[in-house]
Amino acid sequence: MGCGDTCPVFPGKRYLDWKLDDPADQGVEGVRPIRDEVKTLVEGLIAEIARAKPETTA
Repeated sequence: MGCGDTCPVFPGKRYLDWKLDDPADQGVEGVRPIRDEVKTLVEGLIAEIARAKPETTA
Protein backbone atom coordinates (compact mmCIF):
# COMPACT_ATOMS: atom_id res chain seq x y z
CA MET A 1 0.00 0.00 0.00
CA GLY A 2 2.59 2.48 -1.07
CA CYS A 3 2.41 5.79 -2.80
CA GLY A 4 5.05 5.24 -5.45
CA ASP A 5 8.66 6.28 -5.30
CA THR A 6 8.31 9.07 -2.76
CA CYS A 7 5.62 9.64 -0.19
CA PRO A 8 5.03 13.08 1.28
CA VAL A 9 6.36 13.46 4.80
CA PHE A 10 4.71 15.74 7.31
CA PRO A 11 6.66 16.47 10.52
CA GLY A 12 5.02 15.17 13.67
CA LYS A 13 2.97 12.52 11.86
CA ARG A 14 3.35 8.79 12.36
CA TYR A 15 3.78 6.63 9.27
CA LEU A 16 3.16 2.89 9.06
CA ASP A 17 4.61 0.69 6.36
CA TRP A 18 2.59 -2.50 6.17
CA LYS A 19 4.26 -5.14 4.03
CA LEU A 20 1.45 -6.73 2.04
CA ASP A 21 1.38 -9.09 -0.91
CA ASP A 22 0.47 -7.45 -4.21
CA PRO A 23 -3.08 -8.48 -5.18
CA ALA A 24 -2.48 -7.74 -8.86
CA ASP A 25 -3.18 -10.68 -11.14
CA GLN A 26 -4.46 -12.81 -8.26
CA GLY A 27 -7.87 -14.37 -8.28
CA VAL A 28 -10.45 -13.97 -5.56
CA GLU A 29 -8.94 -16.78 -3.51
CA GLY A 30 -5.55 -15.06 -3.64
CA VAL A 31 -6.90 -11.64 -2.70
CA ARG A 32 -9.03 -12.74 0.26
CA PRO A 33 -6.07 -13.37 2.61
CA ILE A 34 -4.66 -9.94 1.73
CA ARG A 35 -8.05 -8.35 2.40
CA ASP A 36 -8.25 -10.14 5.74
CA GLU A 37 -4.75 -8.98 6.69
CA VAL A 38 -5.61 -5.36 5.85
CA LYS A 39 -8.78 -5.65 7.94
CA THR A 40 -6.82 -7.02 10.90
CA LEU A 41 -4.19 -4.27 10.63
CA VAL A 42 -6.80 -1.50 10.38
CA GLU A 43 -8.83 -2.86 13.30
CA GLY A 44 -5.65 -3.04 15.39
CA LEU A 45 -4.79 0.55 14.49
CA ILE A 46 -8.29 1.73 15.39
CA ALA A 47 -8.08 -0.04 18.76
CA GLU A 48 -4.66 1.50 19.41
CA ILE A 49 -5.91 5.00 18.57
CA ALA A 50 -8.99 4.51 20.74
CA ARG A 51 -6.81 3.50 23.72
CA ALA A 52 -4.55 6.53 23.23
CA LYS A 53 -7.39 9.04 22.85
CA PRO A 54 -8.03 10.90 26.10
CA GLU A 55 -11.60 10.76 27.30
CA THR A 56 -13.52 14.00 27.14
CA THR A 57 -16.15 15.02 29.60
CA ALA A 58 -18.95 17.43 28.91
